[in-house]
Amino acid sequence: MPKLHLTKVAFACRDVDTLKLRIANRAVGGELRVATRMRPKRSAELIGGNLYWIVKHRLVAGIEILRFEDREDGRIDIVCSAELVAVSPVPRRAHQGWRYLEDAAAPGVDDDGTGLGALPPSLYGKLASLALV
Repeated sequence: MPKLHLTKVAFACRDVDTLKLRIANRAVGGELRVATRMRPKRSAELIGGNLYWIVKHRLVAGIEILRFEDREDGRIDIVCSAELVAVSPVPRRAHQGWRYLEDAAAPGVDDDGTGLGALPPSLYGKLASLALV
């Protein structure tokens, strides 16, 4: 059965290294909790999928979704593994909150051999705005 994933913007992260540091600082016991206001309607399908992070308009890394837990303040914690896995960068528009991502559209872990992942984010953004990548 195909997995379902989420995408989320890594707010104020300038690169993957900043995201790695942020996750390492917030992880407790090998788990990262990401708070959200609403429980995804398809939350059962998301368990075992990934939460993919968007940095500079590119999906760059993912962490496995382990479960969802209610908080006392009425919000929901998306409980994820703290192990960040880099993926082949995929262009993605920024958005608020999270969005579903079907398994067929999910980025691969292996580099696609194009070298696009090595481009600086500013250059990649300019090429993307010209529809060249």
